[in-house]
Amino acid sequence: MYSRHTEIPTLDTRPGWQVEARYYNQAALALRRLGPEIRLPLPILKHLDLILQPDAWVVVDRVLNDMPVVAWTAFRAARRHNLHRPVACELRLYHSMATMVTNRALACMADRLTVALAQEDQRIPRGQVIAFRSRSSA
Repeated sequence: MYSRHTEIPTLDTRPGWQVEARYYNQAALALRRLGPEIRLPLPILKHLDLILQPDAWVVVDRVLNDMPVVAWTAFRAARRHNLHRPVACELRLYHSMATMVTNRALACMADRLTVALAQEDQRIPRGQVIAFRSRSSA
């Protein structure tokens, strides 16, 4: 599991950040279906990857030996009843231009996870509905 985002000092931490529900819900679903850690290359952000883990989403720079650029951590989703509401979290910035990456990274994550989850759905065999026998034929 990737953990450099906990070892390197941040330039800025924003504790009141909120992630849109659609991004959080999709990432949570992907982590349940595809594995405990997912690494997504971000093609629109040339040498950046997004690492998804249950407790953190971290944008890393491949060229700089996976140095973190920005991380969403400390999600407050426990006992969440409204799936349409944003999820509060902490945004950690490790680079001076990190805020310019956040929205693009989330949009790209949504696109990549949509494709990955659709491919996973095609691999899962579909069940069949079995008709119950009527009581008169029993």
